Amino acid sequence: MAEVEPRVELLAHTPEPLAVIYAAFRQCYHAGFVGDAWPELTADGADRDRQAAFVRQVLESGHGSPLEHVSFTFGLSGVSRALTHQLVRHRIASYSQQSQRYVDASDFDYVLPPAVAANARARARFERFMAEAGAAYRDIKALLDADGRNASREDARFVLPQAAASNIVVSMNCRALLNFFEHRCCMRAQWEIRRVAGMMLKLCRGALPEIFERAGPRCERLGWCPEGGRFSCGRYPARSQGE
Repeated sequence: MAEVEPRVELLAHTPEPLAVIYAAFRQCYHAGFVGDAWPELTADGADRDRQAAFVRQVLESGHGSPLEHVSFTFGLSGVSRALTHQLVRHRIASYSQQSQRYVDASDFDYVLPPAVAANARARARFERFMAEAGAAYRDIKALLDADGRNASREDARFVLPQAAASNIVVSMNCRALLNFFEHRCCMRAQWEIRRVAGMMLKLCRGALPEIFERAGPRCERLGWCPEGGRFSCGRYPARSQGE
């Protein structure tokens, strides 16, 4: 058992992502068939600055559905079950998570919250409980195995804490990712998922800066805090959407 840190890897994304989004936008406003123009859009020397400018212009009008044609797939490791319970609330997305039913958790790793790590007494109690949970899991699994149970892991897992580390593969399209970043990069988001969202955003900006250069919490795009009042972190002035 050990404390672990999160890892985020960009496993794959739609090839030629900018050209795909540009082609989808152009098809909405052009009489011709974008399939005929596709070789030119992806050829060496293609005018990607022009593609990017057109995409930005249309996005500013509020038309965002063509972003759904491009998706990103991430591998996340060393994240807690508390994080993945929040993560799977986001739609539209696909998830494949490490199963506690099939993977032996006798020596599970765990995520240590920074506030707990900073308090010596809280950390000692936290780590003692992790050891207790691990011992309870091993004891229950052994007792069920002795009874001839073929699926002892699926019942022993009920004692595992939310801090137990997990691995998960996540796929989202660009439109869903922009929404994800608006909510989970916000200072009011829980610290762990905010940290992981920031790591994902950095990878997205590297792969497709034309779309993700301004991605992040809504306040950075709006210039004011849509949370408002006592929910604002204070980075931007609060302002109602009706103003």
